[in-house]
Amino acid sequence: MPTSAARAHQEADSLQTVEQYSSRNQVDPDQAASRRIPAGLDVSTPNVARMYDYFLDGKDNFAADRAAGDQVLALVPAVRRTVLENRRFLRRTVRFLAAEAGIGQFLDIGVGLPTQGAVHEVAHEVNPEARVAYVDYDPVVVSHGNALLAEPDRSVVVQADLRRPAELLSLPAIREHVDFSRPVALLLVAILHFVSDDDDPGGIMATLREALAPGSYLVLSHVSNDRLDDPEAAERVRKLYAESSQPLWARPREEVLHFFDGFELVEPGLVPAYEWRPVTGEAPAGVADFGWGGVGRKA
Repeated sequence: MPTSAARAHQEADSLQTVEQYSSRNQVDPDQAASRRIPAGLDVSTPNVARMYDYFLDGKDNFAADRAAGDQVLALVPAVRRTVLENRRFLRRTVRFLAAEAGIGQFLDIGVGLPTQGAVHEVAHEVNPEARVAYVDYDPVVVSHGNALLAEPDRSVVVQADLRRPAELLSLPAIREHVDFSRPVALLLVAILHFVSDDDDPGGIMATLREALAPGSYLVLSHVSNDRLDDPEAAERVRKLYAESSQPLWARPREEVLHFFDGFELVEPGLVPAYEWRPVTGEAPAGVADFGWGGVGRKA
C-alpha cells in the first residue's frame, strides 16, 4: 500500500497537465482529436465533457469547447483549479473507500472523458480485485472509455443516462458487473449539477439509494454559488453553459445536502471539495472552491 509520501507525490503528479499533443506533435488540436471522434459528431457546440477535459489541459476537445472554456475562465479564473481539486477529491474518496471502508465495487456515473487517476487505477492500488462500472450518456465518452478504461473482469464502460436511473440500473452490462446485494460505492462526482430540477434529481437519488445494499457509500460533489463573490459573473457562466451541450444548475449547500438523505455523512461532512481529508503534508488549495463534496454511508 503506498505511503503517505507516495500518495502525496501521486496527487501532485496527477495535477500536472496531460500530454500537450498539439505542440509536441506539431499538429492542429482539432485535427488530432478528429482522428478519435466518430464521423458526424457536432463539434461546433461546446460540450461539457470536453470543456472539463480542456480545464484539465486534456487533448480531447475542439475549438468551440476551448472558446467556451476560455470565456468561463475569464469570468471565474479559479474554475480550473476547482476542477483540478475535484479530481483530487475523487481520488481521495476512492482511496478511502477501498482502503478504509473495504469497498470492492464502484459505480461511477457521469465518468466524463478519461483522464489520469481513474477510479479503477486508484482502487487497484489498494485492491487489485476491485470492480468498477463506468457510466456516461455521451457516446464519444463511452467510446473513449472502452478504449482506455475497460479491463476484462475489472472495469466496464456502459452508455446510460443518470436521468433514467431505473433503466440504468437494469442494464445487463451493469447487473453482471456489480453485485447490488453487497455494498457498492456510488460515485456522482460533478454530475448532478447537469441535472435540472425538472428532471427530479431528488427522485433520481431515491431510486439509486433504494438499489444500494446497507453499507454502501455515496460520493458526491456539486457546483455551488454559495461562496462566489460576483453574482453577475455566476449568471454569465450559467448563460455560457446554457449554450453548451448541457446547462449548468448550481445549487446551494442546503439543496446539495438533501441528496445525502438516507446516508450518514462521513467526517468531515459536506465541505468544500479540497477540505475533504486532504493528503497529509499537501499544501492548501489557496483558492476559492465553487463546489461542495462529501461521502455518505447507507446504514
